[in-house]
Amino acid sequence: MPSARIAFTSNRDRNAEVYVMNADGTGQANLTNNPKGDYLSLWASAWSPDGSQILFESEDGQIYVMNADGTGQTNLSNDPGKDFTPAWSP
Repeated sequence: MPSARIAFTSNRDRNAEVYVMNADGTGQANLTNNPKGDYLSLWASAWSPDGSQILFESEDGQIYVMNADGTGQTNLSNDPGKDFTPAWSP
């Protein structure tokens, strides 16, 4: 995980979204900005081992991955069931 960046979930706009910021709190940016809430897993690191991607779950019960800048959001689970608590595997 990159030590200079922090990924977090915020409900500041009354809709949970994934944000990143610098370790000193500056440079906050909303990465997801979707109508449905998006969340980081409480039980696993959101950052890929190389720091290039972020794993998150959506209120619709799907698991997504995106580039660390918020681009390239891809639904990984893409099924009618609910999927939660994604984690990176070594």
